Amino acid sequence: MQALMLAAGKGSRLGRYTKDNTKCMLEVNGKTLLERCIDALKEANINKLVLVLGYKKDNVINYIKDKGLDKKIEIEYVFNEDYDITNNIYSLFLAKDIFKREDTILLESDLIYEPSIIKELIESKYDNAAVLAKYEQWMDGTVVTLDSEKNILEFIEKQDFDYDKINKYYKTVNIYKFSKEYIEKYYIPFLEAYVKAYGNNCYYELVLKVISGINKSLLKGYVIKNKKWYEIDDCQDLDISELLFSKEENTLDLYKKRFGGYWRFEGLKDYCYLVNPYFPSEQMLNKLKYNFKELISSYPSTLYIQNKCISRFFNIDEEKIIVGNGAAEIINYLRNIIKGKIGVVIPTFNEYIRCFPDNEIIEINSCDNDYKITKEMLLSYKDKVDNLIVINPDNPSGNFISKEDIMEIIDEYSKNDKKIIIDESFIDFADEDIRYSLLSDNILEKYKNLYVIKSIGKSYGIGGLRLGVLCSSDYESLKIMKEKMPVWNINSIAEYFLQIFPIYKKDYEKSCSKISEERKFMIETLNKNDKIKVYNSQANYLMCELKESNSSDLTLYLLKNNNIFIKDLKNKKGFENKEMIRIAIKSHDDNIEIINAINSYLK
Repeated sequence: MQALMLAAGKGSRLGRYTKDNTKCMLEVNGKTLLERCIDALKEANINKLVLVLGYKKDNVINYIKDKGLDKKIEIEYVFNEDYDITNNIYSLFLAKDIFKREDTILLESDLIYEPSIIKELIESKYDNAAVLAKYEQWMDGTVVTLDSEKNILEFIEKQDFDYDKINKYYKTVNIYKFSKEYIEKYYIPFLEAYVKAYGNNCYYELVLKVISGINKSLLKGYVIKNKKWYEIDDCQDLDISELLFSKEENTLDLYKKRFGGYWRFEGLKDYCYLVNPYFPSEQMLNKLKYNFKELISSYPSTLYIQNKCISRFFNIDEEKIIVGNGAAEIINYLRNIIKGKIGVVIPTFNEYIRCFPDNEIIEINSCDNDYKITKEMLLSYKDKVDNLIVINPDNPSGNFISKEDIMEIIDEYSKNDKKIIIDESFIDFADEDIRYSLLSDNILEKYKNLYVIKSIGKSYGIGGLRLGVLCSSDYESLKIMKEKMPVWNINSIAEYFLQIFPIYKKDYEKSCSKISEERKFMIETLNKNDKIKVYNSQANYLMCELKESNSSDLTLYLLKNNNIFIKDLKNKKGFENKEMIRIAIKSHDDNIEIINAINSYLK
């Protein structure tokens, strides 16, 4: 058996990465795709590689000689001199005489994958097969459908993609196994006919589409599960590939550095970021989808109108409101009005400390009080600070301060005209009998020094829309902040969400109650394991201490073995010499899954 790699193209979408080399010369963690491919072929006992080259072909040939790769495997070259005006069907056409000499593994040059995929494909019972993966939302390119016998029924191109059928789709990995008979009897004759009829500027998969349309039993789908692979078309793909194929000791840090975007990773379950899994409802999502085209093509309203939407959303006077592109943006604008010493509970959401580099931060340490944040603790600092920041429920502990206590704190700080910032992003998840909000005209009007922040993205399940709000009756300070903000601060989809939310308010309230129920279930269930301590929480997450295990080891274990990503709190200030994690509360099935995974590690 031989292998044939199509590597003639420029890979222009990769920009500077392919300026002087073709895609097979891309380095992922210090090793080129070409060398990785050769190693995988050798592991599968394939001793011959046919390389179809074009763009920067001399660089590839010299690299092979310099690295001694031609000593690892026999290499035969085919050259596509017209690589800039043709596509990969012509590259394969040029190699057709070599292609049909024996059974062949056909693959493209922009792939990175686990070597075992090649070996297992060869050993599979199929004579002719395309390596497939279940379609995921990050995937692009040709997809196929299968019948119960794994016959490929149809090849579906981009223009024929139907999002209503995505559950039936499989993505081509662009690795194929063909028998000599299939190549001679079917592929080459149809290839020649297709090139003659339609020219050289199309894709070789179109030939497979024609053949499968005539005889659906000729080509099988070899579906891979729990195997790493990635197609590298642009610099973002390259970045993701470097993470997926990183050394184990670097993997966790690389995931942490991303701070989101985990939907691009196949099957990854994100228990790190804190978004309501029960909202928006299907009805609300359908309404958003129906208006999607109009929303993405239209400019949003100005801040003036957006504030009106928020005013209706929270039933607050619009003059007291600033709406932002996420709460993080609003926190940044606070630096324009917050002067002097700032009291911050440690550990905390680091964005608050990061956004005030010029202020003296006074740490209010909750560590010695088992991370409980009390009224007495906060009041003891009223003469030591000029401003106080309180997250309630707290992040990451989930600690909750009652309305009675929080009002007393606000009242005491107000007496000396101290500014107090209350972040109540998670307060809607508190148990119904203790749930409250400071977003009230009466409260805000009474305390001019009070600034209430709320991340709408978190509690309302729309983290990707980036919505946050600040409310206060300190109109002069609001004016200063508004002057710093752009005319269009949030996008049209976010604005429309605010507009239609009142219709679905009851659905939202139900979703918060579900979180409360699941939180009780998780606390009760996890506490049965004596190797973990679960802190009481009124948020949509739980902070846990590992009594006998390392938090980073557990985080990496869950990532590798369960495709689960949790928050490792090891490097957060206040957790020195502690093994702490934070896990988000999700759907019931997801919660059972992470409980079982943690218990499996801690057994």
